[in-house]
Amino acid sequence: MATSIEEALQIIYKHTAPKSLKIVPIENALGYVLAEDITATHNLPPFDNSAMDGYAIKADDAQMSLKVKHTIFAGDNSGEELESGFAIKIMTGAKIPIGCDSVVPIERVQNFDNAITIMDKVKKGSNIRLYAEDIKSGSTLLNKGEKIFAHHVTLLASQGISHIKVYKKPKVAIFASGNELKMHFESVDAHQLYNTNSPTFFARAKELGCDVDFIGTAKDSLENIHKHIQSALDSDLIITSGGVSVGDADFTKEAFGAFGYEIYFDKVDIKPGKPTTFGKCKETLVLNLPGNPLAAALNFEIFAQTIILALKGDAAKYIAPLETKMANDYAIKNGKIAVIPGFFDGASFKAHEKFSPGMIMPLALCNAFIIVDEKCQMLKKDSSIKIISTRFSFNSKEQKELLNRCRI
Repeated sequence: MATSIEEALQIIYKHTAPKSLKIVPIENALGYVLAEDITATHNLPPFDNSAMDGYAIKADDAQMSLKVKHTIFAGDNSGEELESGFAIKIMTGAKIPIGCDSVVPIERVQNFDNAITIMDKVKKGSNIRLYAEDIKSGSTLLNKGEKIFAHHVTLLASQGISHIKVYKKPKVAIFASGNELKMHFESVDAHQLYNTNSPTFFARAKELGCDVDFIGTAKDSLENIHKHIQSALDSDLIITSGGVSVGDADFTKEAFGAFGYEIYFDKVDIKPGKPTTFGKCKETLVLNLPGNPLAAALNFEIFAQTIILALKGDAAKYIAPLETKMANDYAIKNGKIAVIPGFFDGASFKAHEKFSPGMIMPLALCNAFIIVDEKCQMLKKDSSIKIISTRFSFNSKEQKELLNRCRI
């Protein structure tokens, strides 16, 4: 009996644990997942400072002629106290002098020799960035399980943090099997095909932040597949395509059996991609995907992406669908849970007009897909749907419903 998508994902979560840890400099931390909470060590700003170039004044002195004493630049450690009837020219980021309660922008001031006149009323506190208003020392900046993005590096640098503890990137090994397959750098005969799955998996695993090894293309024999498996067993995850159905040349699952393959599920209730298989050889996870390119790529998005997010230690390890609407009416041949590729333009989703499990062009033209249950016969224009992007990763710390469920 085939495993449901929800059950398959739960099995993956149960059997997939984060990688071990390492320490990296923040300049190299992009894409890693934090293995510790980060706490602020400094207040930011560390002192009251000017939000713009202007004049430091007392608000009650507005609309008066004020003598300008001198200029305070960013980085100056001035301990001077501002007196009533005076103003101090001040630059952005400079420390606010004692006695100042407002900063007036240069463009709101009239200059007369060594004095200025402010024609408008001034609100106390104007254009002053207050001590610790951004970050308070001791507060939590980032939590364990958060993926590091560029602006997180900004935050870390602001605290003088040079190195952080992260989970190691998953090591993924990829190979395909099939006598008919050749690599794109080889010549093909009329009866052969290029292996498109392995380069696709390689690129996508890289996009998801993995260290990836391409093991090669195996022939349809136990001996040859054994050699490829042996070369991949030092990885955290092996992803294969082809040889997992019930044909006479489908040896992949049998070949893994010689290495103690413990299968957690070997059929998923999904079209296309039913023979998707997940298990473990000793400490290495294994995902066997079907050979048809469209089926393999879409099932990679659901199952391989889930495994990788869990291996990375990402707290947001659940795929998060986007809510949108159908661009047009779309009829569905019901009876099975189906994966339908299409294009999301930011406002609505349009299913691709023609696709089948063995096609390649829809992968390039589409940027998302939907999963519909077996009861769906029609998705009406403007009806609300959930889509999963193939170009961007939208993840959640809470598990979300992925299927679009219809009632007859």
